[in-house]
Amino acid sequence: MALRLPRLISDGMVLQRDKKIKIWGWALPDETVTVNFMGKSYSTAADAEGKWEVLLPKLPAGGPYSMEITASQQRIIIKNVLIGDVWICSGQSNMVIPMERVKDVYEDEIANCDNPFIRQFTVPDRYDFKGPREDLDDGSWEPLNADTVLRFSAVGYFFAKALFAKYGVPIGLIKACVGGTPIEAWMSEEAVRQFPGNMEVVEQLRVDGYIDSIKKMEEAKVSAWFENVNKNDRGIQKGQLPWFDPGYDASNWQTVKLPASWKEMGLDSVKGAVWFRKEIDVPAFMAGKPAKLYMGTIVDSDWTYINGVLVGSTSYRYPPRKYEVPAGLLKAGKNVIALRVISNDGNGEFVKGKIYRLFSDGQEINLEGEWQCRVGAAVNEPLPPVTFFQYKPTGLFNGMIAPLLNYGIKGVIWYQGESNTDNPKGYSKKFSAMIADWRKKWGQGDFPFLYVQLANFMEAKDQPSESQWAQLREEQRRALCLPNTGMAVAIDLGEWNDLHPLNKKDVGERLALLARKLAYGEKDLVASGPLYKSMRVEGNKAIIEFSNIGSGLMVKGGGQLKHFAIAGRDKKFVWAKAIIEDDRVVVWHDDIPNPVAVRYAWADNPEGANLYNREGLPASPFTTEE
Repeated sequence: MALRLPRLISDGMVLQRDKKIKIWGWALPDETVTVNFMGKSYSTAADAEGKWEVLLPKLPAGGPYSMEITASQQRIIIKNVLIGDVWICSGQSNMVIPMERVKDVYEDEIANCDNPFIRQFTVPDRYDFKGPREDLDDGSWEPLNADTVLRFSAVGYFFAKALFAKYGVPIGLIKACVGGTPIEAWMSEEAVRQFPGNMEVVEQLRVDGYIDSIKKMEEAKVSAWFENVNKNDRGIQKGQLPWFDPGYDASNWQTVKLPASWKEMGLDSVKGAVWFRKEIDVPAFMAGKPAKLYMGTIVDSDWTYINGVLVGSTSYRYPPRKYEVPAGLLKAGKNVIALRVISNDGNGEFVKGKIYRLFSDGQEINLEGEWQCRVGAAVNEPLPPVTFFQYKPTGLFNGMIAPLLNYGIKGVIWYQGESNTDNPKGYSKKFSAMIADWRKKWGQGDFPFLYVQLANFMEAKDQPSESQWAQLREEQRRALCLPNTGMAVAIDLGEWNDLHPLNKKDVGERLALLARKLAYGEKDLVASGPLYKSMRVEGNKAIIEFSNIGSGLMVKGGGQLKHFAIAGRDKKFVWAKAIIEDDRVVVWHDDIPNPVAVRYAWADNPEGANLYNREGLPASPFTTEE
């Protein structure tokens, strides 16, 4: 085997400062390998399998440097090496979301982003059920600039930017995250074995040919479903004027008002293709100019046309529909927008509260309101389900985390949990087991593990109720019992109608606050909102104490405290009165003489929850129940 290095050890890498630095790779058995760095040489011999490693001493932040690695007649030069702080960015889609997705919100950030001392390495999505991989298939270090910024994790970008602004130390982000993934996918076999029922799944996935056979079968079913829809869609039949053509007469179509759900439009759970058309009047000054078409968010997939020209298509429900309209397409007067929407299961929707507009030359045309609608093809069965193997236990740990374990890091930032809300009980134990296992396998002690509590999501309710999202947040809060962990509360940063809220700046900056306290030693910094500490009962009043009160508790915006609920022995929660006294919260209800439990912000979307500390950080939701 010729001299070879892992993907991480490559041009532009950021090495962890103030810790011994492991450099490793592969060569011929017993071959001598020498690493030359910063004027010193470090030599070792490869073992019988060709594996080798050298340990560099602790080094201060700095760079750029070059590193030379030699073996026999081979020589590899690694250029532009920095020494600074390395952070793993992991979890699911809200950590994945790139700056590309939020660029409209942060135009100034993107225009002024250049910083060669902030870099990102994107770990390719890979799963493996047969065991931990030694290396990655691909990946390279990218410096932050106008050409790369849109690929940076948005949370990671704002986290790194805040830390660099504070300390001026190079920051390396290793982005290892996959959308839709439950925590079990990120756990090693040793961690997963602590929880019965998971390894049976893994053993099945290890059988040679099993995954390929399932994929082949499922892909055939999905392909047949779409072929059936396309074959029967009256809007795209050969020999007929397609329904997206501006010359097509849609005057006899049903009139609907958008945005709305299939049910609200009377589409009776139609599965298949549904067409929508709208004529708009474009003023002369907009004619011929480039434009942007915003069609909110659509469930599930769409093909969108203007004047018969396809301007955009999205294959699944979550991304916002933001399509570029090329110059020359819009004309003065009548223009036709047409959409072909595929509903996979009859729950189609144009999501309310999103932007439906055509923008050009500083002007906009509102696209909400009346549209013409007609079913192109209704099929009997929903889109057949497919198996997301990347969601299965151990797969992503083996494929994406294991190859990183030799690399020195400062800590981890983590945003995950949405995909465990279907079964939130016990998440805290799994999360704690994963954190402990990662720390053990990295062998760098109890490094800081900083995570985001789930944001507010879905419609707000006017009465106390059970909530799986609230239960998951409680499970996340309870993981703070592990040393050197921190939680960024985000119940004021979400969007009721979007699983992927756009405000990633406050998320990243709240994580950076936690890092400043836990990783950088600013012990007196208030880095978290109030956290539930204890409850005692005096008469009909429950008195709640908190940690992390900073310079004091406050009601954000003034007025009355909201979202406190109280229950007696029957455990039926009702809205309570609550006031702040001596930096405690006193909670009661006149009809509950003997309270036994209190909840705060216990809802999918605790809109209006307003307990904060005076540093402006929100209190975490909690229940006093065991």
